[in-house]
Amino acid sequence: MNSEGLGEPALVPGTPKAEERLLPPEIELDAELRKVVTIRACCTLRLFVPIKGRPAPEVKWTREHGESLDRATIESTSSYTLLIVENVNRFDSGKYMLTIENSSGSKSAFVNVRVLDTPGAPQDLKIKEVTKSSVTLTWEPPLIDGGSKIKNYIVEKRESTRKAYSTVNANCHKTSWKVDSLQEGCNYYFRVLAENEYGIGLPVETSESVKVSERPLPPGKITLLDVTRNSVSLSWEKPEHDGGSRILGYIVEMQSKGSEKWSTCATVKVTEATITGLIQGEEYTFRVSAQNEKGVSDPRQLAVPVIAKDLVIPPAFKLLFTTFSVLAGEDLKVDVPFVGRPKPAVFWHKDNVALKQTTRVNAESSENNTVLTIKEACREDVGAYLVKLTNSAGEATETLNIVVLDKPGPPTGPVKVDEVTADSITISWEPPKYDGGSSINNYIVEKRDTSTTIWQIVSSVFLSWSKPIYDGGSEIQGYIVEKCDVSDGEWAICTPPTGIKNTHMEVEKLVEKHEYKFRICAVNKAGVGDHADVPGSVIVEEKMEAPDLDLDMELRKIVNVRAGGSLRLFVPIRGRPTPEVKWGKVDGEIREAAIIDTTSSFTSLVLDSVNRFDTGKYTLTLENSSGTKSAFVSVRVLDTPSAPINLKIREITKDSVSLSWEPPLLDGGAKIKNYIIEKREATRKAYAAVVTNCHKTSWKVDQLQEGCYYFFRISAENEYGIGLPAETSDPIKVAEVPQPPGKITVDDVTRNSVSLSWAKPEHDGGSKIIQYIVEMQAKGSEKWSECARVKTLEAVITNLTQGEEYLFRVMAVNEKGKSDPRALPVPVVAKDLVIEPDVRPAFHSYSIQVGQDLKVEVPVSGRPKPTVTWVKDGQTLRQTTRVNVSDLTDLTVLNIKETSKEDTGTYEITVANVVGQKSASIEIITLDKPDPPVGPVKFDEVSAESVTLSWNPPAYTGGCQITNYVVHKRDTTTTVWETVSATVARTVLKVTKLKTGSEYQFRIFAENRYGQSFALESAPVVAQYPYKEPGPPGTPFLMFNTYSVQAGEDLKVEVPFIGRPKPTITWTKDEQPLKQTTRLNIENTSTSTILHIKESNKEDFGKYTVTASNTAGTASEQLSIIVLEKPDILSVYNKKIKYVVGMFVILQKKMLNNSMNFTFCLHFT
Repeated sequence: MNSEGLGEPALVPGTPKAEERLLPPEIELDAELRKVVTIRACCTLRLFVPIKGRPAPEVKWTREHGESLDRATIESTSSYTLLIVENVNRFDSGKYMLTIENSSGSKSAFVNVRVLDTPGAPQDLKIKEVTKSSVTLTWEPPLIDGGSKIKNYIVEKRESTRKAYSTVNANCHKTSWKVDSLQEGCNYYFRVLAENEYGIGLPVETSESVKVSERPLPPGKITLLDVTRNSVSLSWEKPEHDGGSRILGYIVEMQSKGSEKWSTCATVKVTEATITGLIQGEEYTFRVSAQNEKGVSDPRQLAVPVIAKDLVIPPAFKLLFTTFSVLAGEDLKVDVPFVGRPKPAVFWHKDNVALKQTTRVNAESSENNTVLTIKEACREDVGAYLVKLTNSAGEATETLNIVVLDKPGPPTGPVKVDEVTADSITISWEPPKYDGGSSINNYIVEKRDTSTTIWQIVSSVFLSWSKPIYDGGSEIQGYIVEKCDVSDGEWAICTPPTGIKNTHMEVEKLVEKHEYKFRICAVNKAGVGDHADVPGSVIVEEKMEAPDLDLDMELRKIVNVRAGGSLRLFVPIRGRPTPEVKWGKVDGEIREAAIIDTTSSFTSLVLDSVNRFDTGKYTLTLENSSGTKSAFVSVRVLDTPSAPINLKIREITKDSVSLSWEPPLLDGGAKIKNYIIEKREATRKAYAAVVTNCHKTSWKVDQLQEGCYYFFRISAENEYGIGLPAETSDPIKVAEVPQPPGKITVDDVTRNSVSLSWAKPEHDGGSKIIQYIVEMQAKGSEKWSECARVKTLEAVITNLTQGEEYLFRVMAVNEKGKSDPRALPVPVVAKDLVIEPDVRPAFHSYSIQVGQDLKVEVPVSGRPKPTVTWVKDGQTLRQTTRVNVSDLTDLTVLNIKETSKEDTGTYEITVANVVGQKSASIEIITLDKPDPPVGPVKFDEVSAESVTLSWNPPAYTGGCQITNYVVHKRDTTTTVWETVSATVARTVLKVTKLKTGSEYQFRIFAENRYGQSFALESAPVVAQYPYKEPGPPGTPFLMFNTYSVQAGEDLKVEVPFIGRPKPTITWTKDEQPLKQTTRLNIENTSTSTILHIKESNKEDFGKYTVTASNTAGTASEQLSIIVLEKPDILSVYNKKIKYVVGMFVILQKKMLNNSMNFTFCLHFT
């Protein structure tokens, strides 16, 4: 269209479809992300990746090997995706795969991340070899090296009964190691750790404990026990060494003569076996191997071959005793061992009659013994027992005497009356048939008057005398005996009046306990001579007999009894009155469990379940009023030994303890073969064997863990087994005096003091260093004097004499004692030092996140102590409670609490003293979200649909790189901001798809890894071309401001307008305000005003004025409405109107008071 009119239209080819434009996905990886992203462990990983695509693509993050991303936070929009992993560790290293996909396709990329951390665990830890004292390990390097080369490996071990690991090798440079000096038979766990420049990584550990052992040694000597036509019985000794692992069993193999093949014929768990199924007359060779969990030992072979045939051996007894005694009522078991092949038949006889076997008395026989069992022995069991053995080779007999110890039977009767007088009777009898297993000591005679039932012991006194020296010249015819009871003083004749012929007499009818005197007179034909008095008086009492005992021959030897058996000591005794019996034990006491039985004729001691402590001399003492009698019985209990005595610690070093002891007091009845030494860490409950075959009474236990506490115990062993242990009462710490301290350094010298420091000893002797002793020696003196005791590695020695020269030395002290001294190499003169000042920061820059505290320590030196000055960005640092400096002896410390971005800058430290001065600078970078971009926002290019913006970077970037900018826009008619782009990498952006003629405002944010800045806002800008719209068309006809309508039809007149703020619209007709009705009304929108006329008529004809006004000014425009009623007029207007239907007439009018343009569009319908 131009000033001449409207041109011909051009058709758009095809049929356009209103739909969103499709774009395939795109990933814009930053240059930094295309390299390997390196990050320290415990930091936060942020991967920000701009993306494109229409429709908005679906985003998926994965790991290369399918590792979980549960710890990751993923944020995705239509323009970017962000992956954040906080507190990263070694396992976050690797490829992070990003895939975006929409209906137009898919796109993938990856980011390589390396976390600088300690290494992961080594791989594929294996046990390569195990011996009785070592384990060889192999492994592969870790899959994750922590971003740094593996420097070395650390190998550790742990006994299965402990919780803590101990280091075997802390500097292994290969992927294998032989761990030796292990305790044989113990179970161990092992673990290996890799180390890089960032530290020690994760361990790999053996899943199960490893037993330190190997195959056992061969079994000991093999003995042939028996041979038959089809079997052989063998026994053998245990191996000298089991390889450190329990023997699981033994394998017996045999080889026939002429064959080279060995075949297994038996597998047993004991040290004997019977091999059956042999061929009679065939010759065989046998061998035995021991087996533990590590394998089978070398075989031990029988020295000579064996022919399978029955042996012929005549019967023979192997008895140690032929007499057996038992207390009445107790059980007796008589074991009769014998030999004989073939097995002999056994016959028992008692008193020449075949033994009748009952449930109480019976005999049982086996291959090599016969056992007679008597339950609840009684006197009927006493007698001679004959045992007879017979086989095809001959026969043998043996007589056994069994004695049942009991009170005797009654004397054998009848009682004979040998002589009777008026006042006496002489009786006699035979000894008892059963003496109770012991000789008869005496008899007791009692009497009773038949008129009573009371029996009384017969009391009498026996008197004897000799003939008179002078018989008076006539033969002595007899003697008269008189008695006198002292209690009444009367004499009475005891003999017949004529006397008795004998020169002895038993005076009876005496009263017991009464005192009597006796006298005797001789009688001849001339009469009775003078009496002879028996000297003294006689008290009628029982006859006194000194105690005595009869030790059996067996008891006079050493009595041997096996542990667990019963000890029975039976001793016949006698004495009047019945003696008191006391049993005792030399160097000890008899156990309370002992049963002691005593009668007037015997005493017995029975001790069941004897043990080694029952060994010794048992004393028996008899005592009555007539005297005492003692004897002893030596008892040897065949048992394991008692504990060794006097266990002592002779010497302790950092890895060994030397022990000494003396043999046990009780050897268990057998020679001590060897000693067993064991150790136990104080934190453990189980002992481990150190040596099991020690043949001396001392031992050095080495390969101990330095600094650990140990208990030790020693056990003796004899042929009956291992005895009781002797144990150290307190734990022994494996330590020694420490080595001397390390290098001594003079830290400071003044006119009256010296400051020293030193390194720890290379070895503390296995015990904690308690303190250090500093000694000094003045020049010209030979005496060292103590000047300080400290627990740290430094000391200040004061009170020195100015100008004097001193030597110093230091000793370390632990609980074992003092080390050798370490001397300062050169003497020190006590005088003030002058040293030029120096300042040397450890780092040139320090980064700190805003809000956190920062402490910067800068070492300073100099003598005298220098003054320190801090300057920030050329200005003296102003100290506050938040920012302050503290100066120590050798440090100056800057403290900043809750750092802010204002703390960023260059800090200069100056130290100065009388010698000079020195400066150094450091930079402090505060990490925070950035400041807003620097404005103003420039509009580099403006069009009807786009605006190109540019701005400057923030003055403060937050201490790190700006990752992106975020640009928002808004139509000034609304308060809602829309995101244009969140991934703007540069400081310029072209904003497209704007609405022509609309006014827009923009704001820009800067973003770094710590967050987003505040916004920089732009001035408003209108989206329009920089040139004006064309002027109004020419007016040869009034077609652009005149509307016509057929009477009765509806008319719509729309007048577009613009203006800011939105103008107020008024309509007038013929210079009068237009009155709105239900037929005629006005509708106003934000961009136009519309006049609606329903069923128009001639009253609607006229001139209409539209006026728009706001604070910027006013604009008006007129239009005419014609209502067509007559045909001639309508035809004229129809011809004119058909060219302008649907067109707009654009009118422009300038306001007088400003240059604001108002544009009206008249639309013809």
